[in-house]
Amino acid sequence: MKKLVSIFTSILVIASCGKEKQGEEQSGSIEVKTEQVRLTPDRTSIIKNPLTGWVLYVGRQWNDTFWSTQNYDAMPTSDGTTVKVSDYATCAYLRTSWKNLEPTEGAYVWKDPSSNFSKLVASLRARGLKMSFRVVVDGRDQGLNTPEYVFNAGCAYYTDGTHTAWKSPYPDDPVFQEKYAKFIHAFGEEFNDPDKTEFVDGYGLGLWGEGHTLIYKNNANKAAVFDWITDLYLDAFSRVPLVMNYHNTIGDSVNDNKLKADTETLLERCVEKGYSLRNDAFGMHTYYTKWHQSYAAKWFYKRPVVMEGGFVLNTHRYWIYPEDGYREGHPEDVRYGEYEQSGESHVNMMDFRTNGEIQSWFKDAFELVKKFNQEGGYRLYPDQITVPVEASHGVDVTVSHRWVNLGWGYCPVNIPQWNQKYKVAFALLDRTTDETVKVFVCEDTDLSEWLQAKPTSYKSKITLSGFPAGKYTWAVGLVDRTKGDAIGLNMSVKESFLTKDGWARLADVTIK
Repeated sequence: MKKLVSIFTSILVIASCGKEKQGEEQSGSIEVKTEQVRLTPDRTSIIKNPLTGWVLYVGRQWNDTFWSTQNYDAMPTSDGTTVKVSDYATCAYLRTSWKNLEPTEGAYVWKDPSSNFSKLVASLRARGLKMSFRVVVDGRDQGLNTPEYVFNAGCAYYTDGTHTAWKSPYPDDPVFQEKYAKFIHAFGEEFNDPDKTEFVDGYGLGLWGEGHTLIYKNNANKAAVFDWITDLYLDAFSRVPLVMNYHNTIGDSVNDNKLKADTETLLERCVEKGYSLRNDAFGMHTYYTKWHQSYAAKWFYKRPVVMEGGFVLNTHRYWIYPEDGYREGHPEDVRYGEYEQSGESHVNMMDFRTNGEIQSWFKDAFELVKKFNQEGGYRLYPDQITVPVEASHGVDVTVSHRWVNLGWGYCPVNIPQWNQKYKVAFALLDRTTDETVKVFVCEDTDLSEWLQAKPTSYKSKITLSGFPAGKYTWAVGLVDRTKGDAIGLNMSVKESFLTKDGWARLADVTIK
């Protein structure tokens, strides 16, 4: 961090903190000594923030032993090193069944500290990883995913025609909707907490919970079911981001990879209500089509995108699809294909999916793992700031600051669940202890507007009152308004310039 030459400037005295309007007349000005500070960004370290970075998948019935049995704590890489997978991830994703979470009515596994689920959650939290979820109810391809008590209560169901015990509920059945709503509200009571949960798939119907190939009692109920379940999740998860698979046959009974007439209408409704985007076929050019690309583009910087790779290398013959252009025996081709499509769709999060795929990312394409942490999602820092270094107590001063996003994604403070809760703030720190004495929040800063290669500048007014006169250190940070203006997001600033609480030190100031 290099401090430039101090300069003098005239500051308008007004009691506010916000973006200064260009060309505004200034009167009643006083002389305040200022200093410009330039910050060098940290472009390489793993900077963990919500809704950006890698998503680590955990199996539907795993417990805390998988860290060692799957080599997640000692993963070999293509550059000859051995690393912990969890060090590279932001959160963990559990795609599991309703039956696993509530085996009998009212018996929720998260209330049992001895359950595999509780052990898994504890191990994730010990590593600083929050949870993400998809709850699956359809059992045609996996076995019974809905608790037996639901069918015993009279829920109508169907099977795959071969396995009579693999019951799947009709999503338009009233008993299913009653029991499922009760479960989702209980689930939300536990996990509608941004400190616990990164995001939730707010649909989960159909094959693999991907929202396609649904079977209804009456196909005319398609839209009604879609609205019912998306409203249910929105009600239960008001503080946690919800995502929807932008599949071209969403909610439909026919999955022929052809866009259905009502697909965009359904998707628009849930996205407008507050859903973010996800897709489960990245890297599969045959299934992640030009329509998918254009649909994601429609929502660039309005809603974040979470990706999942489509191919499972040890079961899919990824080389036989002509549009993909992958070579047999070259798994790195798939990794590069997923990465390329992720960049084109400006995704915020990529996936470490299943054990074999995780091994492939680290063994075949570790450079892309590191590259996404450096270039994908959002990565924010202030590149130059001008602050007063001598001023009188009680006056208003201007702080000029410019912000840069190094990532191809964006910081989604504009989604309803976040509701602009992250803001730029300046703080006066005790010079000896680095403890905050006073925090000044700049309400007019909108982090969702900070886009790659487009620096954003502000001139914020700060009233120097509410603290004793004395000598302090200026600092800047990105605070969470819902947590008493404590630091909420990590900046891409060298660690040596950060306090233990995450503020970036700027310059000393004397307030007379």
